[in-house]
Amino acid sequence: MPKAVTLIRSASLSSVAEYAYAATAPAEARLIFLAGSCPLDADGTTVGVGDVAAQARRCVENLVTALADAGAQLTDVISTRVLVASTRQADLVAAWDVVRAAFGDHDVPSTLMGVTVLGYDSQLVEIEAVAAVLDEVAAEGVDALG
Repeated sequence: MPKAVTLIRSASLSSVAEYAYAATAPAEARLIFLAGSCPLDADGTTVGVGDVAAQARRCVENLVTALADAGAQLTDVISTRVLVASTRQADLVAAWDVVRAAFGDHDVPSTLMGVTVLGYDSQLVEIEAVAAVLDEVAAEGVDALG
């Protein structure tokens, strides 16, 4: 099945950023708006208390599960927002390193920001995402167009 997401890199902007500056999806793509992925286990308990990287890993795992339930995968993500409850840049970088490693070459446009507090007890990380997929019917139409 063809991919819906096209990452756009800008030669006019700094190459220091470890992500594409923009992404597009065709009009026939089905957009999937995911709630913030939290570092919760199946029982709703916050995992990795006090450990930003461990919480980021669980957020990514939960994001992958939510994407799969919606018929998508990480390579279908078109953008992310990574929230870290900290004023320390090192904590933001620790979360970002986990997220960046999970996405690999699919370096979608992303926003990384420190926030005051997140919704669950002891929660330090949350990851929001939007994905785009071409379902079979839409994909057939794209293939027919050439």
